Amino acid sequence: MRKPERIWLWSLIAAVFALGQAWPNAMLGSQPSSGLKTDCVANVMRLTLDEALAVGNQLEVEAINGTQYILLTPSLAAQCGYSMESDPWGNTRIYTSLLGCFVNNKDDMMFSVGLKLKIYRHNPSDVVSHDVAQACSYTRWAPREILCDRNYMEVSMYMAPQAETKGQKEEDSQVNAITDAFEAVNGIWKITFFTPEPMSMVLKEAQQAGYSAMTTSTRLVMRSPDNTAETYSEDVAGVPMEVLRVSIHNKAQDGLKVFNLATACPTGGVLFTGDLITWHVPRRVTPLLDGSIRLVETIMGINGQRLDKAQMAARGYSLSTTDFHIVVEIPIGSPDGYYKSHAPDYQYHITYTVEPMLEVLWRADQNKDDTRYKILFPITTPPMSRPTHTEDRTVPEAREFSLYVGSFLHDVELRNITFATGVLTVEESNARGFTVQQHLLVNGTLVFSLQVPFDTDVVAKHNPEVLVTTYSLNVVFGFVILPEETPFSHPVALQASLQDVVLPVLSGTCDQDYFYITVKYGSQGYNANTMVGGLDLTPELAEDYNFKNNATHFSIDVPYAATGSAFELITTNSVKARLDVLVWDPVTNWILSDLFLACYFPLLTTRCYPNGTITALAVKVESVPNLDPSWLTLKDQSCRPVFSNDHFAQFIFSADSCGTTRSFFDHYMLYENEIGLHYGEKGISHKSPDPEYKQTISCYYVVNDTQTVSFHTKSRLYEPKAEIGSGQMITQMRLATDSSYEHFYDTEDYPVEKYLREPLHFEVELVQSNDPHLELILDNCWATVQEDRTSLPSWAIIVDGCAYLGDSYATVFHPVSVDTRVSVPSHYKRFSMKMFAFIQEEQVLKHEVYVHCDLVICDKTSPAEGICQGQCANQALRGT
Repeated sequence: MRKPERIWLWSLIAAVFALGQAWPNAMLGSQPSSGLKTDCVANVMRLTLDEALAVGNQLEVEAINGTQYILLTPSLAAQCGYSMESDPWGNTRIYTSLLGCFVNNKDDMMFSVGLKLKIYRHNPSDVVSHDVAQACSYTRWAPREILCDRNYMEVSMYMAPQAETKGQKEEDSQVNAITDAFEAVNGIWKITFFTPEPMSMVLKEAQQAGYSAMTTSTRLVMRSPDNTAETYSEDVAGVPMEVLRVSIHNKAQDGLKVFNLATACPTGGVLFTGDLITWHVPRRVTPLLDGSIRLVETIMGINGQRLDKAQMAARGYSLSTTDFHIVVEIPIGSPDGYYKSHAPDYQYHITYTVEPMLEVLWRADQNKDDTRYKILFPITTPPMSRPTHTEDRTVPEAREFSLYVGSFLHDVELRNITFATGVLTVEESNARGFTVQQHLLVNGTLVFSLQVPFDTDVVAKHNPEVLVTTYSLNVVFGFVILPEETPFSHPVALQASLQDVVLPVLSGTCDQDYFYITVKYGSQGYNANTMVGGLDLTPELAEDYNFKNNATHFSIDVPYAATGSAFELITTNSVKARLDVLVWDPVTNWILSDLFLACYFPLLTTRCYPNGTITALAVKVESVPNLDPSWLTLKDQSCRPVFSNDHFAQFIFSADSCGTTRSFFDHYMLYENEIGLHYGEKGISHKSPDPEYKQTISCYYVVNDTQTVSFHTKSRLYEPKAEIGSGQMITQMRLATDSSYEHFYDTEDYPVEKYLREPLHFEVELVQSNDPHLELILDNCWATVQEDRTSLPSWAIIVDGCAYLGDSYATVFHPVSVDTRVSVPSHYKRFSMKMFAFIQEEQVLKHEVYVHCDLVICDKTSPAEGICQGQCANQALRGT
């Protein structure tokens, strides 16, 4: 329908014309009229602005009236015969009726049009002006001429010229003007409108209502804006039309004359079928034509310019008549129109707009008077859906998503892209390494391309198979339509699969004490779980194993006697230990890599002392997985281990005890015993499916050996006698740097700074003693904020040999094994706790923390009583 298009047009003009009031102090700079073109097309003058001149700028139009410049507001433009049409790319056409206001008219044959264009650029002070003047000659006036423009309709009829008044020159020209408004005298007195009921107005009232009525040297002109109160709608041959019918009362020298004028302009009659626009205009416009008439001439044009038959054929246009209609057919997409983008309901649509012109000449059979009828009729199709298409050009081996979306018209701009991590502008996307480009196709439309590497955080990844990765890209393209800034979007979801998984690589070495394990990350980084010796590598265990990592790998140092290692073989001076390491996916439970590292570690299992003391270390081997080393005994089953853990059991005995046998050969004396499991003897019954465990202990002593000893005698004054004596045993408590207990803080390192909840590893040692019968037991340990062990406040750590249970961060005892530094494990006690701070009146005391311990040295050969029954043995007995 045509009326809504007119409303849109003049809303645009109103926005443009309002600039003259917003920036009254703008400086104007006249420029050459590059990009401007004027031409005369019959009874109108057409001014064309090239898009390079108008695009992106605001335009203001003034009519030049002698020395005056009159701002053409939308209402004044419709009243005075001016109209404007712009496309989205800035191409602008301004039409001026040769009978319009402010046109210099000489005898209705020569017409001079003057316009001033003000183009506002980036700010109110940046204004360029262009003065436009065009002279047009038009003499082919019909007795009645009707012009239907986009915002007004105009009718003029021939009126016999009046006799010249005295002194008036024949050559004088006049400016068409609204009489009262511009102080020019004419003879129009009253106008009667038929709506269709008659209603009269004097000229001034009609002008105030937006109408224009005036006389020229030979013609009477009446002009009405569209959709005024005094016009009415009428259906003519099925085509809706807006009708204006008036009687003009004109005072002349020869008396009062009444002229009847009528005009009717179509507001519809357009059909859209497939790719064709069909425009119907009544063959006989009954509000205009009475009596017998015939159709003399029909001419089609575009943008106000006539087309000949060859030009019409080249464009695919047709003009025909039926009994009731004049029919114009225009293919959608013809080069004289333009497409425009829209987004109703946020879905991409386009419209096509074209401005056909139709000129019709009717001739009355009775008086042979002609009526020339000219219509400038912009047509816009309803929105046509154009679903956005996605073309996936991804080549997985290139490790990059590549896609194209489109196609779109020039007025579509890609504003942003929504990725899984957030919204990025086009500039931000390119800065992130996502290549976004715009491409112009040969048909003038646009497509946009996007390339996103697989290895970015906006791409989701999962593994349907161990070696296969499926990459997923989900994005939403955010578009806007210019200049309205209308948004719409297009979602895209792509997937690509590639056999590109590089699995983690495990490697390891050993020294005399440790397994050194390195895990090189695969292509998926460190997203897997690690199991060491059947135990998950928890943060606590990782700390114990000196966990270190970087961007490519991590490493751990595992003592060969760690809980998870397995002993495969034992010899007299070494043990073959194996550590099993697995890397597995916690989601799929797939084993990604494994390592079974076996090494020999030096281990002296038997020590023979000159005084006849023998120490033996029993080792639990893998062939007896269910063995508890504490079950082992010597031949004399009363001789049990003095120490045991998951891997070892240590025995200390003399050569003449525990069922030790002696034999002689050559000049050696051999002492032998055997460590083993004994079932069902002396009330001991350990049921185990494991094979029989036996470990032979042998000590060799030289029998026939001569040693030369020199000595000197001195007579005694009295016979020696044994007395009970006293002495000092030296103990020390140290803080280890980590859980390996290999390195300790020196005296000059104190005070040591620790964070809250950071582990503290303590070791208490009986020094300068090799007696295997002695055992160190921790009785009580506590912490204070002062060096005085009796000061308050204090906090218990170990109470009666056991970890204090009133603390949510419990103290943990750690076993001590024989190694290069520890020869008698019973002389050591190790425990760990977490760093804490004292609180007083809800305030954390930022003081040093001192740790104190009371300990007991026990003789293991004497009957065990009280605390000497073992570390925390009393609580264990009470628990049973």
